[in-house]
Amino acid sequence: MHELGIVFYIIRDVKEAAEEHGVQHVNAVVMNIGEVSTVVPEYLTDCWRWAADKEELLKGCELRCNIIPAITVCNACSGEYATVEYGRTCPLCGSEDTVLKCGNEVEIKEIEV
Repeated sequence: MHELGIVFYIIRDVKEAAEEHGVQHVNAVVMNIGEVSTVVPEYLTDCWRWAADKEELLKGCELRCNIIPAITVCNACSGEYATVEYGRTCPLCGSEDTVLKCGNEVEIKEIEV
């Protein structure tokens, strides 16, 4: 479970931002989690609850996760398609010359105070 390590990085970044802006308490942190990022949102929120409550700044702070769909673009036909459903092979032209456009994100979107 690498989610606990990710939570420690989130906490570090939130604490730095709070200190930089003179924030005393954070109410919520909103994350963008890509569909193929290998992060399990339920594990992330479980780890968050355990770790965040150990920090005065984050006691009771909610972690919300937005799931970003994985989209692949085909370099051969310029089509876009759902990565999870079709994998690397473009369903429009059959090419394997494809690249992931989005869906691998693990990023802080918002910090609510």
